[in-house]
Amino acid sequence: MSLVERTAQRLDQLRKAGEQVGGELVYSGAELRPGPGSERSSTVERAARELSKHHDVRTASTTIEPTLPSPEPDSDDITYESTRREPKLRQAAPAANDSARRSRSRLVNLDTKRLAAHGLLTSDAVGSPLANELRVIKRPLINNAFGKSAAPVMHGNRIMITSSVPGEGKSFLAANLAMTIAMERDSTVLLVEADPTRPTLTRLLGVPPGLGLMDLLLQPALDVADLLVKLNIGRLTFLPSGTRHGHATELLASAVMEKLIEHLASRYPDRVLIFDAPPLLAAPEARVLARYMGQIVLVVEAGKTTHSVAQQALAAIESCPVILPVLNKASAREERMYYYAG
Repeated sequence: MSLVERTAQRLDQLRKAGEQVGGELVYSGAELRPGPGSERSSTVERAARELSKHHDVRTASTTIEPTLPSPEPDSDDITYESTRREPKLRQAAPAANDSARRSRSRLVNLDTKRLAAHGLLTSDAVGSPLANELRVIKRPLINNAFGKSAAPVMHGNRIMITSSVPGEGKSFLAANLAMTIAMERDSTVLLVEADPTRPTLTRLLGVPPGLGLMDLLLQPALDVADLLVKLNIGRLTFLPSGTRHGHATELLASAVMEKLIEHLASRYPDRVLIFDAPPLLAAPEARVLARYMGQIVLVVEAGKTTHSVAQQALAAIESCPVILPVLNKASAREERMYYYAG
């Protein structure tokens, strides 16, 4: 039995089972892993068709007001040195006054009432429908990140959140995933705002604007430790997008960006990097970032994304080791989980 036939059979079994999942983030496609070209192409087309069958749209709201955990120190010490051709990234030698370096990261205490008003996850919402759905989504991501899955995933702790077109809820999912993984006892999370054209996370979280990712790529003298923002949610740190730049695509594709990602991903053995990237079909930056990723979560809005659009988006990232499609804003009667093995 071919891969496509096995996938179709599995889909039919799950569709007949009709398992219901409450809440807003209802589609969790298991890993779409690359295989032979024709088989992978058929799997992508089937995923796109299934995603386009959902038509009812709703928006959930939350009114949870928890007390969040105390912040913990974090630091990333990187210095840059310039050459005639391009800046080179090197890790600084350990400093004697390490505690002073740790304090250089900004500390921002997020307003939990504001988070709840925007529908974001909070520590008191461990039993909410949203929290339960995030557990389903994050578990395979964490397993892949730390080598707990059946097959090892290269760069599994580098996770990109994207969508086909703007407005499908990718930043909402990126923020919530970062929060729920940061609440795990054995994980630290660095949430990177990698959408320089529409930096939604800074506004969504309520973090004061400041220097960030684009500035690190533009100014070799900057130290990343000075630009990180420590948040009062578990072990979560935030790197904003920073100053907008007309050559963002070229900057993200530079050798400095690649070295920066390598350093950030390996700084701590329990670190997960989550990148909120631009929509795949609206800007070229997401396709550039996809080259550095081990896992990609593709957010699809129910009733909005057509078969052809979803197919184009999936095809643009099909070389990534793991792709996890998530259906957002689906009606309760359409809340089912589908499994794709590719």
